[in-house]
Amino acid sequence: MAKDFKYRGKSLEELKELSLEEFAELLPSSKRRSIKRKLTDDQKKIVEDLKEKDYIKTHVRDMIVLPEMVGKTVGVYNGQKFIDVEIKPGMIGHYFGEFTRNRQKVEHSAPGLGATRSSKYIPLK
Repeated sequence: MAKDFKYRGKSLEELKELSLEEFAELLPSSKRRSIKRKLTDDQKKIVEDLKEKDYIKTHVRDMIVLPEMVGKTVGVYNGQKFIDVEIKPGMIGHYFGEFTRNRQKVEHSAPGLGATRSSKYIPLK
């Protein structure tokens, strides 16, 4: 049997019934502070759009995942393309940007044209 989801001792249904201010009291300090200082216009638009639709695309990576977003899909921009993120209960209280990589892995190859003699040395293992 799967373990029931709890966030700070509250089930998902209990979290969905809380107001935004009551939910903010359960969050860590920096996230609680940003919600108490009010959501930005872009963040308010995301909340409104997700009430109507099941999928939206956004550039806003600093949006906190709220309980009413669970089950929806959000396309989060990573600087090159939109990465689809299906919001699950374990994501509550995290930022959208935490679920999309925005940096590529660096793979070094042979030295370039302007490399000096000493920097051209590549050790053979």
